[in-house]
Amino acid sequence: MQLKIMPKKKRLSAGRAPLMLFLCQMISALEVPLDLVQPPTITQQSPKDYIIDPRENIVIQCEAKGKPSPSFSWTRNGTHFDIDKDPLVTMKPGSGTLTINIMSEGKAETYEGVYQCTARNERGAAISNNIVIRPSRSPLWTKEKLEPIILRNGQSLVLPCRPPIGLPPPIIFWMDNSFQRLPQSERVSQGLNGDLYFSNVLPEDTREDYICYARFNHTQTIQQKQPISVKVISVDELNDTIAANLSDTEFYGAKSHRQRPPTFLTPDGNTSRKEELRGNVLSLECIAEGLPTPIIYWIKEDGTLPINRTFYRNFKKTLQIVQVTEADSGNYQCIAKNALGAIHHTISVTVKAAPYWIIAPQNLVLSPEEDGTLICRANGNPKPRISWLSNGVPIEIAPDDPSRKIDGDTIIFSKVQERSSAVYQCNASNEYGYLLANAFVNVLAEPPRILTSANTLYQVIANRPALLDCAFFGSPLPTIEWFKGAKGSALREDIYVLHENGTLEIPVAQKDSTGTYTCVARNKLGMAKNDVHLEIKDPTRIIKQPEYAVVQRGSTVSFECKVKHDHTLIPTVMWLKDHGELPNDGRFTVDKDHLVVADVNDDDGGTYTCVANTTLDNVSASAVLSVVDVPNPPFDLELTDQLDRSVQLSWTPGDDNNSPITKFIIEYEDAMHEPGLWHHQTEVPGTQTTAQLKLSPYVNYSFRVMAENNLGRSLPSEASEQYLTKAAEPDKNPTAVEGLGSEPDNLVITWKPLNGFESNGPGLQYKVSWRQKDGDDEWTSVVVANVSKYIVSGTPTFVPYLIKVQALNDAGFAPEPAAVMGHSGEDLPMVAPGNVRVNVVNSTLAEVHWDPVPLKSIRGHLQGYRIYYWKAQSSLTRNRRHIEKKILTFQGSKTHGMLPGLEPFSHYTLNVRVVNGKGEGPASPDKVFNTPEGVPSAPSSLKIVNPTLDSLTLEWEPPSHPNGILTEYTLKYQPINSTHELGPLVDLKIPANKTRWILKNLNFSTRYKFYFYAQTAAGSGIQITEEAITTVDEAGILPPDVGAGKAMASRQVDIATQGWFIGLMCAVALLILILLIVCFIRRNKGGKYPVKEKEDAHADPEIQPMKEDDGTFGEYSDAEDHKPLKKGSRTPSDRTVKKEDSDDSLVDYGEGVNGQFNEDGSFIGQYSGKKEKEPAEGNESSEAPSPVNAMNSFV
Repeated sequence: MQLKIMPKKKRLSAGRAPLMLFLCQMISALEVPLDLVQPPTITQQSPKDYIIDPRENIVIQCEAKGKPSPSFSWTRNGTHFDIDKDPLVTMKPGSGTLTINIMSEGKAETYEGVYQCTARNERGAAISNNIVIRPSRSPLWTKEKLEPIILRNGQSLVLPCRPPIGLPPPIIFWMDNSFQRLPQSERVSQGLNGDLYFSNVLPEDTREDYICYARFNHTQTIQQKQPISVKVISVDELNDTIAANLSDTEFYGAKSHRQRPPTFLTPDGNTSRKEELRGNVLSLECIAEGLPTPIIYWIKEDGTLPINRTFYRNFKKTLQIVQVTEADSGNYQCIAKNALGAIHHTISVTVKAAPYWIIAPQNLVLSPEEDGTLICRANGNPKPRISWLSNGVPIEIAPDDPSRKIDGDTIIFSKVQERSSAVYQCNASNEYGYLLANAFVNVLAEPPRILTSANTLYQVIANRPALLDCAFFGSPLPTIEWFKGAKGSALREDIYVLHENGTLEIPVAQKDSTGTYTCVARNKLGMAKNDVHLEIKDPTRIIKQPEYAVVQRGSTVSFECKVKHDHTLIPTVMWLKDHGELPNDGRFTVDKDHLVVADVNDDDGGTYTCVANTTLDNVSASAVLSVVDVPNPPFDLELTDQLDRSVQLSWTPGDDNNSPITKFIIEYEDAMHEPGLWHHQTEVPGTQTTAQLKLSPYVNYSFRVMAENNLGRSLPSEASEQYLTKAAEPDKNPTAVEGLGSEPDNLVITWKPLNGFESNGPGLQYKVSWRQKDGDDEWTSVVVANVSKYIVSGTPTFVPYLIKVQALNDAGFAPEPAAVMGHSGEDLPMVAPGNVRVNVVNSTLAEVHWDPVPLKSIRGHLQGYRIYYWKAQSSLTRNRRHIEKKILTFQGSKTHGMLPGLEPFSHYTLNVRVVNGKGEGPASPDKVFNTPEGVPSAPSSLKIVNPTLDSLTLEWEPPSHPNGILTEYTLKYQPINSTHELGPLVDLKIPANKTRWILKNLNFSTRYKFYFYAQTAAGSGIQITEEAITTVDEAGILPPDVGAGKAMASRQVDIATQGWFIGLMCAVALLILILLIVCFIRRNKGGKYPVKEKEDAHADPEIQPMKEDDGTFGEYSDAEDHKPLKKGSRTPSDRTVKKEDSDDSLVDYGEGVNGQFNEDGSFIGQYSGKKEKEPAEGNESSEAPSPVNAMNSFV
């Protein structure tokens, strides 16, 4: 059966027949195992055209395989090369590779020639290509004398290179003596032959060191030509040179500069021909001269230029087409064009072809009695000739084999036998080259064998193709079957694809594809099988990809990359920048999920890629980092169109640092008047790089430009060149012109002078003019220097003047200024206001009226009226004593005003004066008025002394401000019970001349609260409050100290040593213990306190007010109880009352004073009852209960 390569694949049928592949041909990957007998195969050889370095040993490669191992022999120039006779030649053991040792002795030229290697064993002989050995050559330039070249400006020029012929050809380039490449352009360029072409020369082309260099890459040497000197002279220089020898008609005139149409320097003529081999690079060249420099264009006459394979080089003077084919043959036209005309040249291109394979012969493995064919099919231009060899011998003279038949490019084999084994060579050749291919016929009888390793484990990512190998060999060629599982049937489903080389493909592997697969190979000589195992893994995924970032230079950026993978695979995560490794820089740090770049700079911008690799797959995600910053400063500032009042400024923008420039800011410096100080000139959009600037005369300008983007403003550019504008008369006059007198007989004229920038020229002065507004006087003028003030003396007092100040300089006057009005100096007013009247509104406020003074008597700008007033005497004591005067000023022409803050019951005196810019006028006659009585202030102090069982003594001092005549004192007091609720209020009137009072018939051991205030005819004053406690008995308990001014016991004893006190305390402790036990029991049983029962008995669940019929108190909740506070109870220790604790605020009990404190800091209204609110005015104070008070409640 024939074995032949067929690269196609077959999809397994979905039918019920077993999946079997009947292979009649082998693919190229199928090879004969090396343990089987086989003819030789050349595996490695030197190139056909082998250029060697003559300074190194010559190595000619020839490697082959076969069974038995082949032997090697060589021919040189068609005859046997006996390597044993040449001591410089050795052959590598087990190989055919030759080494010629020319470094010790010998010359490379001795071994030039055509070499061919033959590898032979008992099954046949394979031969190599003809290997042409040539040593490389880098000859020197022949010495020549080069005359200097002198030519006119504008002429064309060709500098010849003509390098020596080397092997391989050298690379040509032009440089100067400093080894700097000569600049090339559309005007000056190097041709394919190495010559340097000038379309037209310029004076800057003059130099003495035009040097052509030839680089021989094979030997790494560079040769140089002698320098060429070129001098380009102008027409005038040329005429001076030849004037003595030539007539006038022979002089060069403007002709040398005359423009001319193009002509070609290369190629010559109108047409030319070019031949190129298929697969090479086609290079077509046209170089033209002319003035101005011509531009080159290319077209293909009978078609279009191939888009993807066409390139233009050397400023479009060279057209290149890569991988040229026969279809590229045709006529190509180059066109040279300038302003004076055009010229064209046609190049006829023919593409030839050395032989190339259509079907190369492949090795055949046949079993005895099988048939087969060897096909050798090639093409070329011209068409190649096919010839066959057998074991290196032309088949015509080779031993005859009855099983073979030659039919042109095909050898047919029928019923081969073992002796039919041989190596056949196919040679396809034409005038441009040849192809040589070895293909063996190996006749074997072998049972199947599977070459893939047993129990190979394949791991594949889910949803990807799985390829399970089953490399096999056998002769005849075996059939292949695949099974899944130990007891599975042959695979039938169409989800599988069986390739001809035995590989099983699962196009989309799933988790259920996991398992063991068996490959079975069969032929008539036997059967072989092999198990492989497939595991399906979860794909690696990037679940958090890096994101696009825009950061400013110098900041820090972080990219995140979170990876999810199969738990049995270990991923490695690496970061790339622009598809390469990260820079070796400490600013780049990589941890598990992040890449952090610190102190970002411009070079850090680019694409960052996170690549997650496992042994089976890899995934990647990329993000772009844009590094932005404020723009770089503009540069190359240039001033053009310089006029007296304008100039054009142009500049080149700096790098925008990845953030578009939004605008340019232009500033100027006046080096003459304000050196070093930059001023804003104008702004232009970011797309504009020029600006027309308005200028002022007589300014030495310099300009600078700043660029601005969204991130900020660039540094300023370098300053432009300075530009001094011409002087001119001033454009404007001084501003802020004023006329005010500093004395009654002068006029001070002031103005804001022009700055140097506004002066417009040298010699800045001011013309100051004035005249009286209401008179017929002429203008009086004076020219002053560059100052800001001028004083006119001898003026009448406070007369209006018209004033003008005009600027002038050496070039002339500014425009006529407008007149402004001013006044000469002021003097003090002469007249006092008259008819002063006082209306007393109340005890602290009075209204004053007066008549205005005549305007002429003011003698200045009226600024207002001023009232002086003072308290002269007390209406009560009539003790005259002046105090500090108070002053109130009323602006403008007002004729009345209010005097607030007066003291009640006082005697006041006032007068009124008019005020101008100079000062006050005379005072009006004094006006006297009295304020009525007011309510007094609180008594200065209240003390409670000498407490007894039923009495308390009160001492006080009168109010510090009685504000009238005291008529009496009012004392109110009420008891406070043990629950801190207030008892009935007692009201007592005390004569005004008293400062001590004894209260009798009080309850013993009772706390009382006192309210005390004074009265005048105007009403009651502010009250003062105090508290005190009567004693228990004459030897009773020491009353606690309840604050400043609190009562003390008259006699003090140590009650802690009294037996009755110790017994009382024990009883109290026992009672408290019993009460606590009872409360605990009742709470556990859900019972109620007596207080709770009493509350439940009334409609108001929150408070039991004082009973009116018997004077008893409502319930009081102790401050330590956690129940809500009752009305009238003490406030919590933090001195706050919550809204929800009571329906009534403390205001209800505080005499209408909301949330105030008295002088000792106690809170108002803590003890006031709801139904009997304190009628007295003023503040109340209370003191927190003491432990002793709580104790007293049990007595």
